[in-house]
Amino acid sequence: MKKKNIAALLMAGAMCLSLFAGCTKSDSQESATPSGTDSNVSSSSTAAQFKIGFIGPLTGDTAIYGTNARNGAQIAVDEINALGGDIQFELNPQDDENKAERSVNAYNTLKDWGMQMLVGTVTTTPALSVAPLAHTDRIFTLTPSASSTDVVDGKDNVYQVCFTDPNQGFRSAQYIDENMDVSKIAIIYKNDDNYSTGIYESFKGEADKRGMEIVYTGTFTTDTQNDFAVQVAAAQSAGADLVYLPIYYTPASVILTQANQVGYKPVFFGVDGMDGILTSEGFDPALAEGVMLLSPFAADATDELTVNFVTEYQKRHGQLPNQFAADGYDAVYILYKALTEAGCTPDMTAEEINNALIGAMPTISVDGLTGQNMTWAENGTVNKDPRAIIIKDGVYTTPES
Repeated sequence: MKKKNIAALLMAGAMCLSLFAGCTKSDSQESATPSGTDSNVSSSSTAAQFKIGFIGPLTGDTAIYGTNARNGAQIAVDEINALGGDIQFELNPQDDENKAERSVNAYNTLKDWGMQMLVGTVTTTPALSVAPLAHTDRIFTLTPSASSTDVVDGKDNVYQVCFTDPNQGFRSAQYIDENMDVSKIAIIYKNDDNYSTGIYESFKGEADKRGMEIVYTGTFTTDTQNDFAVQVAAAQSAGADLVYLPIYYTPASVILTQANQVGYKPVFFGVDGMDGILTSEGFDPALAEGVMLLSPFAADATDELTVNFVTEYQKRHGQLPNQFAADGYDAVYILYKALTEAGCTPDMTAEEINNALIGAMPTISVDGLTGQNMTWAENGTVNKDPRAIIIKDGVYTTPES
């Protein structure tokens, strides 16, 4: 049964934050502090605090995911601390550059710091290395955006904020079949990446069930993601009027560029990893006009919670937040709700908190930026639905906008 939701608390937090703006650390959050130091620990209260570790790519090719998630998490921390209640947070973000080895090092740094809970990792491949460690160490882990089911499988204390890869693939096929006038589909996915292959397999399975015509499937690897001339030409030759891209935005930007160079203009349909393509280095964002993707968050939404979050994010960072910022924000509030329900206090050990949160998570329901009535199964997966987003006039909007 749904317990009290936190929408009112979120609003109260946003209002309190405006009164305590001088306590935020937006300047220090703009640039990442190297892993292994504590100078990037951020807090706006001197009361007893829960120590939250954060791991994500703050530098490198996928930094837009990690920095946005960190920034969103920090806004939530500041809002909650400004409420002045018994639950106060201290956030320590560490950079993993989207690399498994760096992520493990960051995890060990946070353990030495005294981390009681982990928001991380942001991306799937590092999460597959860190989640087993957190499971063994009994440190409760809530990943904001690592979406592979392998991240949570067999780990009773690892939970997800974002919807899973199978859900993305299934929902993509469903949306295309029910809402788009396309007849032939091409797919280009990364076959050495768990995230991409997981979504592809689910998409293809559902597309086959629905009788959707897939006329071409192309793959690539990390070593070959700088040239897609062969895949683009094959999709064009097969007459595909929609190209499905279950991949991150960096290779997607190359595909869109090379398709434009040969005059190929299908509908491009991606997933949440495409969020960030408009700011991809060296990419002409005009080429992304009309690109569609599934995402749980749209910055143009008009509900009060989204408007307040977007306003605060723009005030601090001078740009619109993406889905990963919303994931990070929601992650902190989910922990807040679970800690409240479990009656946890900052003097508890990480293992004590871990055990309490395992019991609380399947009982709570959260209304956040990325979903209404979000609930969690005991296997750590979240129950919520993605929604379609289209790039229009250089911004992410809902199709009806």
